Amino acid sequence: MPRAQIKDEKKYQKLRDKGESKEKAARIANASAGQGGRKVGRKGGKNPSYDDWTKDDLMKRAREIGIEGRSSMNKSQLVKALRDH
Repeated sequence: MPRAQIKDEKKYQKLRDKGESKEKAARIANASAGQGGRKVGRKGGKNPSYDDWTKDDLMKRAREIGIEGRSSMNKSQLVKALRDH
């Protein structure tokens, strides 16, 4: 049964099958439904790579998006958690 908040159910299911989180799959599926897959694929952030961020900045970002267990993570674990979110 399609969900009202998911605009491209097929893409959402593909992403979930690949192991993406529900939130990330929904963001991608909705963006590609509105703008087209190619345009979304080319769209990129302006921020530097997480590898270039300080641990304090990574910690702040992890707090913003609600990553649990962040206080006991080292920098590389924070980077991985942020990328996998």
